[in-house]
Amino acid sequence: MVRTAPLGAGWSNWAGNQRGSASAILRPGSPTDVAEAVRSAAADGGRIRVTGSGHSFTAVALADDRRMDLSELDTIVSVDVAHRLVTVPAGMTLHALNGLLARHGLALPNLGDIDAQTVAGAISTGTHGTGAGYGCISTFVEAITVVTGTGEVLHCSADEHPDVLAAARVSLGALGVLVEVTLRCVDAFVLRAHERPAELADVLGELPELIGRHDHVEFYWFPYTSRVQVKANDRVPANDRPLSRWRGWVDDDFLSNRVFAGACRLGRAVPALAPGISAVSARALTERQYTGRSDRVFCTPRRVRFVEMEYGLPREALPEALAALQQIVDGLPFKVLFPVEVRFTAADDIWLSHGYGRDNAYIAVHQYVGMPYEPYFRAFEQVAAGLGGRPHWGKLHYRDAASLATAYPRFADFQAVRDRLDPDRVFTNAHLNHVLGV
Repeated sequence: MVRTAPLGAGWSNWAGNQRGSASAILRPGSPTDVAEAVRSAAADGGRIRVTGSGHSFTAVALADDRRMDLSELDTIVSVDVAHRLVTVPAGMTLHALNGLLARHGLALPNLGDIDAQTVAGAISTGTHGTGAGYGCISTFVEAITVVTGTGEVLHCSADEHPDVLAAARVSLGALGVLVEVTLRCVDAFVLRAHERPAELADVLGELPELIGRHDHVEFYWFPYTSRVQVKANDRVPANDRPLSRWRGWVDDDFLSNRVFAGACRLGRAVPALAPGISAVSARALTERQYTGRSDRVFCTPRRVRFVEMEYGLPREALPEALAALQQIVDGLPFKVLFPVEVRFTAADDIWLSHGYGRDNAYIAVHQYVGMPYEPYFRAFEQVAAGLGGRPHWGKLHYRDAASLATAYPRFADFQAVRDRLDPDRVFTNAHLNHVLGV
């Protein structure tokens, strides 16, 4: 039976920039309950949006009618160690999934830098990590079970409804409610992390070799400086250099969260200090090397609130995009308090994946909560779109369906599946109408 929870005080995402109130909160306990709720909404001409952990910066999860929470959804957890497959409820968080896999000697091949998202939320928006040989997390999906807009429960894999699988692995929740996901894993592994300061020009000069030399590499550029912090993670056979609890607390909690939060508050109060704060931040994080369990190296705590835009670009366009971004930052009528993150992924074949058909470089621009950001983000988007960029579905952007249709070769194919699975648009909202069309 579907449990309808009290409405409470409304809903907001992690950043606090998206807020809304639903007419009802649905907490299904089984896929049958989900199907019942969907059929009821369709019969009433109503709409359902599923909310996960609220880690998207867009309004993708905002419900203007019924909001569905999958935290109580009970499906069978299956771990096939021999074939390295795991089947989990779509509402499970990545943090819980990582713990489950570790207990069975398994791991996901790659992760982003936070683990608070639900599995469904992470794959539906194309969440990714970094690594030239790895696509987004959705590329690890082997099968899904989805409840369509007509209340039908579909199991989709390479053998059953393969077109739905191709569309639903990155779908913004527009095709149905994901209730179960099967992921292909690898044997558990250890990473050696090497983090070091460098000059931006030096990193760009050696970028092809740097990307090819490491399993996973990214860097952060500190605005108003020529400095970056490079992070490289490589697989090693033994966890023989663990990070001490003291060093981890100093770097990842005290400096990266508490001190940085204080610096951002100061910069928001006195914007003229921002360039100096950025210069100090660029030198505060010194070189370090350590080993650890893969997910614990990939994922780090993020307690300083911000808003973000991220674009996937053809990898060869990165230098031009960064040069333009430096000019944008210098010309803004306000200051930027957050570093710019650059990551890399491999091409994939998922229809609405940012990496469809090409190797990507990702540029993510951030701004501290409470600071102006729209002129900054719009100016960067104009540059990125002109270079063939595709916006991350979970990050702020201003593109519409007509613009996005030219960026994704399989956009029309996705729309055809959407028309078939959700003909009455049970799963839409204003944001999806804008980016996918009505």
